[in-house]
Amino acid sequence: MLDLMPNENPFQDPLRFERQVPECVIVIFGANGDLTKRKLLPALYRLAFDRRLAAGFAVVGISRTPMSDDQFRDKMRESVEQFSEDTKLDEEVWSAFARGLYYVAGDIGDAGLYQRLNQKLGAIETERHTGGNVLFYLSTQPSQYAEIAHGIGAAGMGKGNGWRRLVVEKPFGHDLASAKELSNRLHEVFDESDVYRIDHYLGKETVQNILAFRFGNGIFEPLWNRRYINHVQITGAESIGVEGRGAYYQEAGALDDMIQNHLLQVMATVAMEPSASFRANSVRDERSKLLRSIRPMTPDEVRQNAVPGQYGPARIGGQDVPGFRQEPGVDPNSQTNTYAAVTFFVDNWRWAGVPFYVRTGKRLAKRVSEIAIQFNSAPLHLFNQDSGDPGVNLLILRIQPEEGISLKFLSKRPGSGMTLRPVSMDFNYGSSFGERSPSAYETLLLDAIVGDPTLYTRQDMVEASWSVVEPIQNVWRETKSEFPNYPAGSWGPAAADVMLARRGHVWRKP
Repeated sequence: MLDLMPNENPFQDPLRFERQVPECVIVIFGANGDLTKRKLLPALYRLAFDRRLAAGFAVVGISRTPMSDDQFRDKMRESVEQFSEDTKLDEEVWSAFARGLYYVAGDIGDAGLYQRLNQKLGAIETERHTGGNVLFYLSTQPSQYAEIAHGIGAAGMGKGNGWRRLVVEKPFGHDLASAKELSNRLHEVFDESDVYRIDHYLGKETVQNILAFRFGNGIFEPLWNRRYINHVQITGAESIGVEGRGAYYQEAGALDDMIQNHLLQVMATVAMEPSASFRANSVRDERSKLLRSIRPMTPDEVRQNAVPGQYGPARIGGQDVPGFRQEPGVDPNSQTNTYAAVTFFVDNWRWAGVPFYVRTGKRLAKRVSEIAIQFNSAPLHLFNQDSGDPGVNLLILRIQPEEGISLKFLSKRPGSGMTLRPVSMDFNYGSSFGERSPSAYETLLLDAIVGDPTLYTRQDMVEASWSVVEPIQNVWRETKSEFPNYPAGSWGPAAADVMLARRGHVWRKP
């Protein structure tokens, strides 16, 4: 874990990537998979391009496909060229980066694989002076996490001359019991302080900026409570369908795939109490306390405050779009939710009575992730308004596709009389700073290398979020829904609108 002095703040460095980065090896299990090709290698190459990796940095790819080191390098070059959206491949940088790429083929159930990997790590340590520092990245099926960890331990790689850390992708378990069991299995090899559960949402600039916005400004923090905030809406909407991942998605669904991890972590970041310091565990303690303060629902409350959905076929942009049940690999009678909307309440002094509306879904009208904080309106309407639009006194934190912040309020319209109309003040990352924002995986990979777990999810946080979601899972599992209940390209089922209307609210249309 990052060793910080008592008053040292990891967020105070305006160039977090300029921290001292140690030599190390990243071992990627599942190196032939989609995540490695689309996200991990492009992110690592960009870090090399920006001179933010140590000279002795190395990567070892692991998968079943037989390949030589050079073949793996060629394959990863193709990935970087295809998926590095804002970085052209520089031959000199690539040549230096590629010399640190290695490959070991084998099946994760074969003990021989781990022995060969151990030998390879020893050779790399001698050749590139990595100091025995190894980051194991599990980009595989979740069912293989424990098996890989135990293979690493059995081969004596769980401990070494330097540090050893384990990065685990979501989903982390499929319910509370399985999450606890998986943690216990991993802890047989790695200490909790060395387990990094990655959530790429927490690596996004706007999500990190929530902390700066709240705790770095004296304007908004005094208003960040039940006296001034009416309700909060958190949206994670996708316009695409399951994109050939129907078989996987059928086992997960929107509630587990998005709300249990990504959006509850975003909610915790929005609503957490100020930490005593911005040391890693202090920040994570406050996020964990917030998650434990979310009110668990009774079955009757679930039926009132949680709405499942599944998209059906529709015609979008002149093309016929299949429903979820028509997607390849999906049961034609599937009860999987591709949409989930939930009203959460936080039982603490700051937020008592304030609804947090969280929604996510596939095949919605627009791809957008945002946090909309609705402040109370003025207690007396003294002036005429051009519009009855409720979207004023509204703060919007945009996570994607365009990161930024908007504040919407009423202003006097030019001319005689006192007629008001909504106006907006906007902040955009790209235009304001004139430089690219690092991708979430760039931020999180480098944090893991330097040993800063601030933006990673701790075991108690995972268990707290499953405790919130599990009552909803149980009711939905026992209830047969009338699916599909929203057409592809819409904003979801009508029941989600009704859920908000009971409290006099409406969903914001981004």
